[in-house]
Amino acid sequence: MSLRLPSTLLAFALLAGCAAAPTQHAAVAPPAAPVPVATATVAANDNLNAVAWSQHAIEHDLIYLQTYRDAQSRLLAALRDRHWDALGRNDRTTPLKGLKPAVILDIDETVLDNSPSAARMIQGNREYNEAEWAAWCREAIARALPGAVEFTQFAAKHGIAVIYISNRAKDLDQVTLANLRKAGLPVAGPESFLGLGTVVEGCEQAGSEKGCRRQLVARHYRVLMQFGDQIGDFVDVPLNTLDGRRKAVADYLPWIGTRWFVLPNPTYGSWEPALFGNDWSASPEQRRQKKIEALRTH
Repeated sequence: MSLRLPSTLLAFALLAGCAAAPTQHAAVAPPAAPVPVATATVAANDNLNAVAWSQHAIEHDLIYLQTYRDAQSRLLAALRDRHWDALGRNDRTTPLKGLKPAVILDIDETVLDNSPSAARMIQGNREYNEAEWAAWCREAIARALPGAVEFTQFAAKHGIAVIYISNRAKDLDQVTLANLRKAGLPVAGPESFLGLGTVVEGCEQAGSEKGCRRQLVARHYRVLMQFGDQIGDFVDVPLNTLDGRRKAVADYLPWIGTRWFVLPNPTYGSWEPALFGNDWSASPEQRRQKKIEALRTH
């Protein structure tokens, strides 16, 4: 049953409600700002800061310039010293006498900047995959990193062979050589690029290690300097653990900055799986948790 009020009482009630409305609304707090959908649903990409630093931090470029300029200032003295060699004891399989001089450089994140490929993966919220990497390489548009062109051209001008040992697949050799040339890096010929899959007679390659290819270079050259962004660019790493990696370079610490020149790469590398037991079958969340647990807090 509905209750009907006399018209005078109804009018009074309406007026009372209108008079009370301002006081009632003034007491209500303003609504909270809406949370952006992306913040609520898309997980942060751990590689974002690393790639942004590689692309935009002037400190990144200065480290590369500093490294290559320092190496260039030492190169001719190394050339004159007939006993000077930058190959580790397991790679130097041929006597130095009569060998032509060379320098060995890794390619990716050593002479060529592939950060746009990593940026695409971040923007698309994807992890690294071989197909996307190969497609990027075939574009052949990677820029030279600061100082790399000047150093390699200086070496070539003084009769020093410039050899690139890379874990890019061998079937990417032509596009890689084209990219190197386009970026201004000297390329003497196809033999300048020793990619993953290069067959070295008498040497059995272990995974993606570069030891066999360094031994191939050793048969023809006295290596004055080596450049890379991974310790595997300089010496094979039998055990990819934190302790195993330290032991692999322990005997060569006096060579750092004189024969071996190491460049920064915070975006990828064998240092990362060493933190989660090299178990790529683990989920991204599990791998991330292992890396968090590995952080040093004191």
